[in-house]
Amino acid sequence: MKLLKAIKRCLSGRTASGPFLFGILGFSFSAMAVSDLTAQKNRDASLSVLKFSTPSFNLSVDAFTQTAIELSPVAERGFNYTTGEWAELRKGDGYYQLGDVNFRVKSESAVGWTSYSTAAQRGAVEELENDDPGVLTVASLNATLQEGLPLEVLRFWEYADDKLVLRFEFRNTRDEIIEIGALGIPMIFNNILHEKHLDEVHAENVFFDPYMGMDAGYLQAVRLSGEGPVLLVLPHGKTPFEAYRPLLDDPMPRGITFEGFHEWMVHSKAYADDEWREAEPWNKPTSVILLPGESYSIGVELVMAESVQNIEETLIKHGRPVAVGWPGYVLPQDVAGFLFLRHEQPIASLVVEPHGALTIEEDSATQDWKKYQVKGNKWGRARLSVTYEDGTLQTIHYKVIKSETEVVADNGRFLTTEQWLDDESDPFGRGPSVITYDYEEKQKVTQDSRVWIAGLSDEGGAGSWLNAIMKQLVQPDPAEIARMEDFVNQTMWGGIQYSEGPHKFGVRKSLFYYEPTVGRRALTGRTLIIALGRPGARKLQSP
Repeated sequence: MKLLKAIKRCLSGRTASGPFLFGILGFSFSAMAVSDLTAQKNRDASLSVLKFSTPSFNLSVDAFTQTAIELSPVAERGFNYTTGEWAELRKGDGYYQLGDVNFRVKSESAVGWTSYSTAAQRGAVEELENDDPGVLTVASLNATLQEGLPLEVLRFWEYADDKLVLRFEFRNTRDEIIEIGALGIPMIFNNILHEKHLDEVHAENVFFDPYMGMDAGYLQAVRLSGEGPVLLVLPHGKTPFEAYRPLLDDPMPRGITFEGFHEWMVHSKAYADDEWREAEPWNKPTSVILLPGESYSIGVELVMAESVQNIEETLIKHGRPVAVGWPGYVLPQDVAGFLFLRHEQPIASLVVEPHGALTIEEDSATQDWKKYQVKGNKWGRARLSVTYEDGTLQTIHYKVIKSETEVVADNGRFLTTEQWLDDESDPFGRGPSVITYDYEEKQKVTQDSRVWIAGLSDEGGAGSWLNAIMKQLVQPDPAEIARMEDFVNQTMWGGIQYSEGPHKFGVRKSLFYYEPTVGRRALTGRTLIIALGRPGARKLQSP
């Protein structure tokens, strides 16, 4: 009880500093103002923007590239899902936009894959005439793609059945077979939080989450406020969500306030054969073969859900298969899970891979939902493939883990052994403690430019020792409790938390620190940091 009270006292001494997080990068750019959209196609020469209005969305595309710079729901005109506020900064080569496409192809006579991207070297697309009232604009993309392309590539912005559609068409222009081994549509929505306060990012930005469920896959872009409406990106026609590739070549610096972009991959065989050959794919990698003169069309639909709670209902409304797992998709071997499936088509087959990794048994059914019992048998990842009678394929991914009792025990054992720091010579007085651990390097983190990570405090540094304490609440172990008592008495009280003086009961953000002018070199090279820890600690000298 004394141990828990000490932890609670330490944590209650924290202060919030949220708004600071979003103002640490020194960029400042004005949002690009695009407003007063009309109901008809309209070319604004001053802004070089094509503007369209549908019952659900206001869409503006750059006239030069025909990529989106505004996607606003009619229900909330002032909100822009795209990165339009960064349009001036991100208009050059390499910056991905909503409307770009990446792919890899090879002919029968070629040895390897050739990569193409509409974002790599920007060029003016060729707008084509069309008389289809459902087509907002269509353009040939060949002028902005690299030379030697054996395909004609068209991009369509369309509106049909109350859905805004971004569609691509590929036609083989050669006299030989062409294989498309990778095909991705960049999902570029505004998750750039640079130089904003919390209230601003809540009002202006989104985070997005993918479900790589093949034909049943979708992506949701949710405002940071959690409020509706919610943007859903759905497959158009046969556009499976096979993989989700990070776009690491986008020049926008990634960091605390920008996590980067990804693309919806329809085919991923070329990456599975090359960069991803050592990885285990979530879905079976595929490619598509185009005969001479043959065309191939893929695309995504943009629809709105009223709220986060309304997502499943909206998917059902648009005819998409829906899966709901309980308690989730990380399944302990001693927990009985349930899976609820709903689709307008009957289920034709259920296949588990690896064989025997899961046991699936039909439990019951209502008018709309089918309920299955799910049991995890083999530790590791497992894929359930659900095929419906119309050929629609839905994949559902599970991670089977040890029993709950074993997982909690393993957690406490690892924290108090592999993560246990008991170095009396540590200049910052961080031992004994449970310190941050780098699993890839298989070692404790004792130095990091983000000082709290190696300094035992704030969320990044306190998580490990707080985890070790919380474990004792549900599964106490005498040896582990003894170690945590040493941590509280020797490191937390008087170290992390002031035990005397004018700051008594105050909490240090980090026990670890360094001199910034030499710290960068010290943290990335072999030089030891010149820094002084707690009073009385020994000073390290640079060699």
